[in-house]
Amino acid sequence: MPGPLDGVRVLEFSQIVALPFNGAIMSDLGAEVIKVEPLTGDPHRNRGTVMPNEGKRFQSLNRGKQSVAVNLRDPRGLAFIHKVVPTVDIVTINFRPGVSKRLGIDYETLKELNPGLIYCEITGFGNRGPMGDRGGTDIVANGYSGLMMADQKVDAHGQPANISAISLADYCAGFSATVGITSALYHRAITGQGQKIETSLLQAAIAVQDTVVMREPVHDATLRDLMVAEIEELRKRGADYSEVQDAYRRGRGASRVASRAYYSTYQVKDGSMVLGALTPANRAAARTVLGIAYDPSDEPDFDESQQESMEQATVLHAEMRATLKTRTLEDWLEAFTAAGVPVAPVNMPEEMSDDPQVEAMGFMRDLEHPLFGPQRLAGPVVSMSETPTDIRGVSPGLGADTESVMRAVGMSEDDIEELRRDGVIL
Repeated sequence: MPGPLDGVRVLEFSQIVALPFNGAIMSDLGAEVIKVEPLTGDPHRNRGTVMPNEGKRFQSLNRGKQSVAVNLRDPRGLAFIHKVVPTVDIVTINFRPGVSKRLGIDYETLKELNPGLIYCEITGFGNRGPMGDRGGTDIVANGYSGLMMADQKVDAHGQPANISAISLADYCAGFSATVGITSALYHRAITGQGQKIETSLLQAAIAVQDTVVMREPVHDATLRDLMVAEIEELRKRGADYSEVQDAYRRGRGASRVASRAYYSTYQVKDGSMVLGALTPANRAAARTVLGIAYDPSDEPDFDESQQESMEQATVLHAEMRATLKTRTLEDWLEAFTAAGVPVAPVNMPEEMSDDPQVEAMGFMRDLEHPLFGPQRLAGPVVSMSETPTDIRGVSPGLGADTESVMRAVGMSEDDIEELRRDGVIL
């Protein structure tokens, strides 16, 4: 059965992570995604690769797409792309601000070729303001948005440590673009009207920090403002990052010491586990499992911000750590699960492709790559009962679909051969 976006065509000018991830989702939803690359390819093709142009991350982020390799700075290459624009529904781009206009693939130019066009642009900092002309990458967005400080990590040199597990701002921006594009498709289906969509790494990074970015006078006067004032003073006197981070950690943790004990990671006898008891009922069940006779943290008059309360919570946390070390991971998982407390082992992502729960969900997809053989890829982010989502194929070779796309817009074999001979296409 076709996916929900069957028949939708996307022309993708993408690089690195944010927009390629969006394109992978669009393809999983059934859209035809044509990725336009320079003749040297998306830079991620050769990141961490063991075979030229076929890096593992590139393969994952660009599955199910077609690849067109063309020199957009050659007028003939641009003319070819302009022939394709009227045949697509969506154009997506994540180049540095100003580049699309210089290349002739900006929204104002392309909507003249396709009035119903939906055009989505991902930038680092948006297109306006004092930083609107700057490029941005995930690590820069993490630093500027506060995500890096909020992650509360310091490296061996006392410097800020990046969020190393994933490119968080990139992936969130990719999701944001998907929401905008599918919403614009719905609007166009009703009105016939295309439009431009803008999102950025900065917007995405701030959006996922909604609570801490939000201003609210009563809460802020009690907690936020005191912490910010202390850190401003530390910065004025040139304090190093470790000292600033200590102040930030104290400020952010002042209201969460008690509840953190039940929402934390622990070393057990033969491994590690994570406890995720957020509700009063879950915490009560966790106390029963752990044999905790007294903990007033869920009583109505308990004030986490009081020094006495914080000291009680610190003692409780230490007692829980000691207790949890006395039994095996299997024992604790069984006990907490039986009590209805959210709990899990701490796994490596490299183990997840063969994990029994992931297998039971039917999440992984098995494909055959022409160069690498069998592959297992993380599947679509959603499942749909009537319009199934799926990975539409492996990642494309560089320029693998250039000829077929050119033929589809009426270009002759002579035209194609001339552009190839002159180094305009691959």
